[in-house]
Amino acid sequence: MKNLILLILLLTGAHAFAVTTPEIEAAVQGYLAKLSPAEVAKSNAYFEGGYWIQLWSFLLGLAVNLGLLASGAAARLRARCERLTRNRVVSDFLFIAAIILVSSALTMPFSYYVEFYREHQYDLSNMSLGAWLGDMLKGLAMGLVIAGLFFAVFFRLIRRLPRTWWMWGTAFSVVFIMFMAMIGPVYLAPVFNKYTPLENGPVREAILEMARSNDVPATEVYRFDASRQSKRVSANVSGMFGTTRISLNDNLLNRTTLPEIKTVMGHEMGHYVLNHAIKSVAFMAILAFIGMGLTAFLMRRTLEVYGARWGLRGPGDIAALPLLLSIVAVLGFIGTPVTNTLVRTQEIEADWYGLNLGREPDGEALVALKLSEYRKMSPGYWEEIFFYDHPSGETRIRMAMTWKFNQPRGQPSRP
Repeated sequence: MKNLILLILLLTGAHAFAVTTPEIEAAVQGYLAKLSPAEVAKSNAYFEGGYWIQLWSFLLGLAVNLGLLASGAAARLRARCERLTRNRVVSDFLFIAAIILVSSALTMPFSYYVEFYREHQYDLSNMSLGAWLGDMLKGLAMGLVIAGLFFAVFFRLIRRLPRTWWMWGTAFSVVFIMFMAMIGPVYLAPVFNKYTPLENGPVREAILEMARSNDVPATEVYRFDASRQSKRVSANVSGMFGTTRISLNDNLLNRTTLPEIKTVMGHEMGHYVLNHAIKSVAFMAILAFIGMGLTAFLMRRTLEVYGARWGLRGPGDIAALPLLLSIVAVLGFIGTPVTNTLVRTQEIEADWYGLNLGREPDGEALVALKLSEYRKMSPGYWEEIFFYDHPSGETRIRMAMTWKFNQPRGQPSRP
């Protein structure tokens, strides 16, 4: 019920922490004043440019998929894959891999601009072109295997259960997501970064003490070399069903103080203790159920009109994959404010949890300033509601100062 109330407040534009005082506002403005006008302008330009990138990314992906369908390329590619093998699942896998490679090649210039050129333009990337290409190829190879397996099974479900595939597809998708969340921290993340146990010292001891006091089942803390890619600070408590691990990147260790690290780790532990991973899966399962139903309907109606023209045999034809991806992309784009709000709600809960656990409100405020390197600090009211999947920096500082100035007398927070 608490989550539902908070979600309604956020969706309607209300803030759960709107009550403030002159003392709190003075502290908030004091922190915001630490950023120079040039830093604020740079942060705003980067983040606001991201709005357009989301739009162009969506339109580009849509254009590529619809182009593959309208040109007949998808149907021809499917026919070639079927000539290579009589095994339907194998031919489907080959088609999926080919579509991914073709789409990646067509969108490569855009990816280069967004992920490499623009990141260097705003001094956010530490990668050479060779290193960036290396990570991109790793991600592509991983995507070929994971997406190939997922969609090969998914389209088999469509063919076997033509009337109810969308319901079974939802269940399969949820199970698949949970499986990926379980293996990701242990087997996938180390492909891109080196994970090593954090050396003994005050930071490791503080983190493990926080974990023990909050029943986080982790006996080791890992550091990973995110500095090879960027200077962004981050950490996570990830994994499920026995694969839970605490990880923080070397930027967080090198660029912040212990109070800042404690508030970040308190936030991440909050996600775990509050079962946000499970709740997210449940929320997404509901949205996926609705989205899959709409997707099935829209695929059927679209194929009635364009199926023969595009050379498609029906919803279970693997050549209809670009159509499936296009419909899902449209629904996802339209639903972005809803999914952003769901995520932001949990982030706010984790922030409050981190403040209560770490008891470092000034550390929270200082971390928010560091995040301003790539997140706009003070968005407009509705801008934050619709475009932010995390609370803004100003919102987080206000939360931290609200917490700080509402502590019982005689129990002040650390300065």
